[in-house]
Amino acid sequence: MWTLTKRFTFEAAHRLAYHDGKCARLHGHSWVGYIECCGVELFERGSKTGMLIDYGDMSAALEPIVDGQLDHHYLNETLNLESPTSEVIAQWLYNALKTKLPLLSAVTIEETCTSRCEYRP
Repeated sequence: MWTLTKRFTFEAAHRLAYHDGKCARLHGHSWVGYIECCGVELFERGSKTGMLIDYGDMSAALEPIVDGQLDHHYLNETLNLESPTSEVIAQWLYNALKTKLPLLSAVTIEETCTSRCEYRP
């Protein structure tokens, strides 16, 4: 089996409506994310020979979502979520990408340099 991972970053604000601490207030992060695709068969012909998936195809699926709904946005509004935790964001992104990336196996979101969440259905 092969596993390919594509890293991405975005700057965004959110607030956790139900949190009992400071995260209930509006604040922002420099988020880092990873999408992971897994599979057992490589392309045998054409321009993608020897690849599981083209990294460019991973980026092409990801970029419109990052640009349109994540980067420099207020996640509560653009994701239509009352309390967008890292866990919920990872699952939301997985669901948004799965139809475009059938080999998608996991989404990881780093909210801070010491806090990370992985969603793997």
